[in-house]
Amino acid sequence: MTVRTRLTLWYTAIMFVSLIVMGGLTWHAFAPEPPAVIAASPEHSGETDDGDLLEVFRILLWCGVPSGLLAIAGGWWLMRRAFSPIAALTRAAERIHEGNLENHLPRSGNGDELDRLTEVFNAMTARLHGSFQRIREFTLHASHELKTPLTVLHGEYETELNQEHLPPAQREKLLNQMDEIRRLTRIVDGLTLLTKADAGQIELKFEQLPWDEITGDAYEDAQILAKPAGLSVHFAPVERMFILGDRHRLRQLLLNLTDNAVKYNQPGGRIDFALRRDGGMAELTIVNTGKTLRPEVLPRVFDPFYRGDPAHSAEVEGCGLGLSICRWIVRAHRGEIRMTSAAGHTAVIVRLPLAGEVRLPPGDSHSASS
Repeated sequence: MTVRTRLTLWYTAIMFVSLIVMGGLTWHAFAPEPPAVIAASPEHSGETDDGDLLEVFRILLWCGVPSGLLAIAGGWWLMRRAFSPIAALTRAAERIHEGNLENHLPRSGNGDELDRLTEVFNAMTARLHGSFQRIREFTLHASHELKTPLTVLHGEYETELNQEHLPPAQREKLLNQMDEIRRLTRIVDGLTLLTKADAGQIELKFEQLPWDEITGDAYEDAQILAKPAGLSVHFAPVERMFILGDRHRLRQLLLNLTDNAVKYNQPGGRIDFALRRDGGMAELTIVNTGKTLRPEVLPRVFDPFYRGDPAHSAEVEGCGLGLSICRWIVRAHRGEIRMTSAAGHTAVIVRLPLAGEVRLPPGDSHSASS
């Protein structure tokens, strides 16, 4: 129940009680006196006051009830007028998210409590915007500064590995250290990508692409990646369908999802690609026969660095940013991505608008943010 409705009901109850009290007082003032008092009264003329009492009730009926209804209607109008700024403020606040914190809520300028509340809310969102901006700048600067020493270390280790008389134990140690450097490099690159995407600094070049062909290329890549693990990959022929998208980023999306399907599968398992048309959307489903994920894990699998099962994830190489990048790519293409898991089958469903169903800004490219 809204505050306005609750206040109106209370106002109606008060008006009803007021009418009852007014009627009771009127009855007390105009009611006929008891017979004993009438007989003892020298002014008694033998007539009763029944006619006067009926007249009072008639006045209450024809004047009191309409007045009460008018008072209720007026109270409702006053409360609606008083609460309409709150409703407008609520609608404006619902549209605020981390991507538009610099947009302020409109103020009435009359200096009342609601105007003051709007001012406080705008100041809060401004502080949040500044905090997010400083975090983005710090991440970008840190990623940029880390790239140089990682590149230097990688070059030095490669130089060491090229020595002809390097002992096997030392060579194995250097190879392990180079793997860790590559992993750190992937983390830095992923953080840089996500931070730039969040700030809207990445330009995507949209063009009409044959989504069935691009998915078929990903299927072929999956066969190569799955062969060392003894996985079988299946993909049924599909109809021709086109989408508007950035070829490079869509290839990155499919490679990340395929890599996950291989890494988190079981030995001798299976990967299934399925692409179908669903209304104005192209729906791609990639299913693997890996470990079932718990229901409470599924909403968070696309969060950066989230590893749902530490014991299981420790066995799998990764930096924890692949699915976050996938979510950004899908959202930048006006699509949806989600994951389901049950009975030893985990599926990632990607839905992208078909060409002609998506409306993009004029031009060949635009900046995309998450």
